[in-house]
Amino acid sequence: MAREIAEAEAGMKGITFPAWHGKHYVTLAELLVRLGSFGLDLTWRVEFDEIVDPRCVEMASRSAEAGMDTLTLLSLTTPFLQLIDAEAHGFAGDELVLVLAEFDSSLWEVRADDERVLSELRDHRPVDHRLGAGGAALEVGMGERWQGIRGEGGGLTALSVPPVDVENLLGVRR
Repeated sequence: MAREIAEAEAGMKGITFPAWHGKHYVTLAELLVRLGSFGLDLTWRVEFDEIVDPRCVEMASRSAEAGMDTLTLLSLTTPFLQLIDAEAHGFAGDELVLVLAEFDSSLWEVRADDERVLSELRDHRPVDHRLGAGGAALEVGMGERWQGIRGEGGGLTALSVPPVDVENLLGVRR
């Protein structure tokens, strides 16, 4: 299975962004919500280098079996779960279509076989052109509390996502 995943990931495009937006940590739950309808029908398998919470044990157990649907994964990652070195693989049937990888609680990398998923993340903020280190052209976006930096070739090199009130979005009542 690891070989098939590596081969599928090789054909994907991706973006990388900081896991921290000021003092706010962008959680896996927030990313799942940001995926909207694209991520809703996926089956997820999550791998961890570090088990940081009992919920990680449950996710690993479900991942070792048939995986879990998006709402189950979302329920296991809310209200707050900070991961350290983890990858969530989203499958449509038997085909890997999305990877959400968290590195050392500092960076998220989103890889997808559908460019529209990445474009959706990129398109949620206006762009401001500035010069980067060494005179390289950068685009720094600010708007709706989204922030992003594009490199000279146009690829998004950093993106910070605003916090999402998952419970309110899903209509959870306490």
